Amino acid sequence: MNPHDPDGLHTLGRWTADRARSAPERTAIDDRGVTLTYRELEARAAALADALRNAGYAPGQRIATLTGNSADHVVLFFACAKAGLTLVPLSWRLAPVELAEQLRVSGPALFVVEPEHAALGAAAAALLVEPPRTSEPGRDGIERGLPTVGAAVPRRPVADADALLAVFTSGTSGRPKAAVLTHANCFWTNLSFSRTVEIGRDDVVLCVMPQFHVGGWNIQALLAWWTGATVVLERGFDAGRVLKLIPQRRVTTMMGVPAHYLMLSQHPGFRDADLTSLQRAVVGGAPMPAPLLRTWHARGVALTQGYGLTEAGPNVLCLAPEEALRRVGSAGTPYPHVDVVVADPATGEEVDGAGRGELWVRGPGVFAGYLADPAATADVLVDGWLRTGDVVERDDDGFLRVVDRLKDIYISGGENVSPYEVEHALLTHPAVADAAVVGVPDERWGEAGAAFVVVRSGEATDAQELTEHLRGVLARFKVPRTIEFVEDIPRTGLHKVARARLRARVAPQPERAP
Repeated sequence: MNPHDPDGLHTLGRWTADRARSAPERTAIDDRGVTLTYRELEARAAALADALRNAGYAPGQRIATLTGNSADHVVLFFACAKAGLTLVPLSWRLAPVELAEQLRVSGPALFVVEPEHAALGAAAAALLVEPPRTSEPGRDGIERGLPTVGAAVPRRPVADADALLAVFTSGTSGRPKAAVLTHANCFWTNLSFSRTVEIGRDDVVLCVMPQFHVGGWNIQALLAWWTGATVVLERGFDAGRVLKLIPQRRVTTMMGVPAHYLMLSQHPGFRDADLTSLQRAVVGGAPMPAPLLRTWHARGVALTQGYGLTEAGPNVLCLAPEEALRRVGSAGTPYPHVDVVVADPATGEEVDGAGRGELWVRGPGVFAGYLADPAATADVLVDGWLRTGDVVERDDDGFLRVVDRLKDIYISGGENVSPYEVEHALLTHPAVADAAVVGVPDERWGEAGAAFVVVRSGEATDAQELTEHLRGVLARFKVPRTIEFVEDIPRTGLHKVARARLRARVAPQPERAP
């Protein structure tokens, strides 16, 4: 291949170059009030890509990061895209030993750590036999001087199949696995997303999802930079601050998990907040409870619900706003360029029409595999199909509802019980602000449910009242054996319920009376 040939058609390093030519002074990033134009973003990313090549970083090598959402991180992302390197964003919420294991798995040529997380990064690196080279992000860090790893590397065209991101999955147990997403994966994911949730150059996108998660890149943010929109980057999620940012920055669209929208709706400033600029909001991570849907619709905000997973890039299913209240709990139908089947988990045979089974996904957004883990890859990729591990139910109209994770469903007295279903039933009680349910060992039934409930401020209830409420809406075998009241529900970095931590809190129980 001629080294002067252009990069592949589906490579993302082109995006900032295109926008710098067409709209150089348009704001690309608003990072806590400090802005970066498309001209500045392209200039910094291109210069850093050249610096990486000159310092010996070769295509295919990985750069790990430990940083909050920032313009500096975005510059590094696009520099990696231009140089054919793979960005491995790591979570600053991890313990040193967890972080060290992810560094061991990813084997980065460079570990970029912002000063705020320097102590954590150093503690993790100290646990490794061969700690990686480290540096800081930004103009005063790697953009000023890079650790040299070898002789200068000649520029070669970046290919569509080159790895762009390696994102560790958000599972709460088992060994860490990094899902590798190529340039083509990210291109097609963003293209399919744009056909359902359109983002144009006049949009202002509020990004609160952490950039160590695929949603921090492939749900709205990258599409915004492709189309020339402005991205308002937040370091974390604070409901009061978000309610102020929406009118201040004239935010037109955002993405969050149901817990985000719940916290916003419960904030004292929600009722009087100016949400007139917010034209649409994307919800992912879990189904949106009906009461919460109605709360947001009453404020005039169109909610687009979806379902996805890191290995799919992540977007798989989408439910349009006009269907939200008619099909509460549904995850919708596949995005464009995405194929799905419902399969029998035991046999792999396809379930025709309405029915229940494991969701399998195929399409150009599906990941290339787990980094350096062919066995784990083979477990989930079967003849081009991604086995999601999620149980879904398809109705007569072809709409899909996520029932639960195969691993989270528990069996009580021979009957399958979905924690999601019980949680949603609990949330219909007016005194319940949040809830989580896990399956725990039971001497009589094999497994039984243990519920954890957060009571809404100003409300009162007890276990007996909630049990009676559940018996009115659920089969008896689905009603939890115990209900414990807690101040908050432990969650992962994406606000998903940390079920392993809840199971550890439940002591073995004696046999209960029939």
